[in-house]
Amino acid sequence: MSIESEAAVAELDATLDRTQVSAELADELFGVVDLLEGSPALRRALTDPSTPTERRQGLAQGLLESRIDSAALGLVTEAVGKRLGHRALLDALERQAIRALLKVAQSEHRLDDVEDQLFRFGRLVDGDAALRAAITDRTASVERRVELVDALLSGRAAAETVRLAERAIGARDRNFARTLGGYVAEAATLRNRLIATVRVARPLELQQRDRLQNALARQVGREVALQEIVEPELLGGLRIELGDEVIEGTVAGRLDEVRRQFG
Repeated sequence: MSIESEAAVAELDATLDRTQVSAELADELFGVVDLLEGSPALRRALTDPSTPTERRQGLAQGLLESRIDSAALGLVTEAVGKRLGHRALLDALERQAIRALLKVAQSEHRLDDVEDQLFRFGRLVDGDAALRAAITDRTASVERRVELVDALLSGRAAAETVRLAERAIGARDRNFARTLGGYVAEAATLRNRLIATVRVARPLELQQRDRLQNALARQVGREVALQEIVEPELLGGLRIELGDEVIEGTVAGRLDEVRRQFG
């Protein structure tokens, strides 16, 4: 992403942060993304840098003002006024829809639950070959796969978890698990937290989790959320992934290093 695009996204973030969010706002923004996704000619018209900003914004308003609420229309109009390419515009609007849902969960004091549910559902899908195939099968309709997600999550997870998992079905990067991981990271960002993925051979005890969490927080200077993944094949120790940094402390990892040195 260019510096200009990053600045535009930051400005849209700030606008959403000043907006009264709701699930309806998120759905309207998702709807606009889907509309633009299905209309290349409209995307080009709204992002053509040779067209004056006011004309692009007027086109968006004329098309959408009778279809969506003023809050959603304001965000779309602002986004269209930025110098964003086709894909960047879609990504920017999708991001604000996701953030709107997460902020709804935050206002209802269930963002922790949503973050945990998204992470665990991603792990469930990733660890079950049959389920993963069913959810990611591009020969099946999106509607059918959404119904599968609903059957698995409805009544068992927060409404925001269900809606985001549904949305991940049609993710443009075509990777369901990675899309859910992005939602989890965004949830952590809303609370100024970093995500640390911890891979262990056996589940950590509560005191071990607390010590590790506190140690990592001291190291990075901000709150850290632990996402624990149990992998018995690691034999012992732990492997920590924190941003771009990887701390390898598993028995299996040390054995692999010995094999590389003496192999």
